[in-house]
Amino acid sequence: MSCLGNIIWFFFGGLVGGLSWFLAGILWCITIVGIPIGRQCFKFASLSFAPFGKDVVYGGGSVSFLVNIIWLIVSGIPLAIAHLISAVLLSITIIGIPFAQQSIKLAKLALMPFGARIISK
Repeated sequence: MSCLGNIIWFFFGGLVGGLSWFLAGILWCITIVGIPIGRQCFKFASLSFAPFGKDVVYGGGSVSFLVNIIWLIVSGIPLAIAHLISAVLLSITIIGIPFAQQSIKLAKLALMPFGARIISK
C-alpha cells in the first residue's frame, strides 16, 4: 500500500511540497551558517516526496529548540500553511483523507523540524 500511496501522493501534493522543502534548503545553504539547516531541509524534502511507510520521531535538546525558533520565524510558517492548505483540499473526498493525514504530518514537521528523525515503519 505504501508504494501505491507514494506514487499517488507524488502527483497530488508531494511534488510541490518536496520542491518547497528543497527550495528552502537551497536558500538556507546560501550562507555558511545555514548549511546544517539546509541539509535538514533536503532530508525532509525526500520525506515530502514519499511520506507513506515513514514516521517522524521528535526529540532534541535546547540547541534544537533555539534553531526551531529561528526556523519557525524564517521558513516554518509558510511551509506549514502550504501543507495545511493541501490537507484541507485533500480531505474533501473520503479517498483523500489518508493523503491529508500525510500532509498534516508534514505541516507538524514544518513547524519544528530540528531534533526530528525519520524512521521506517
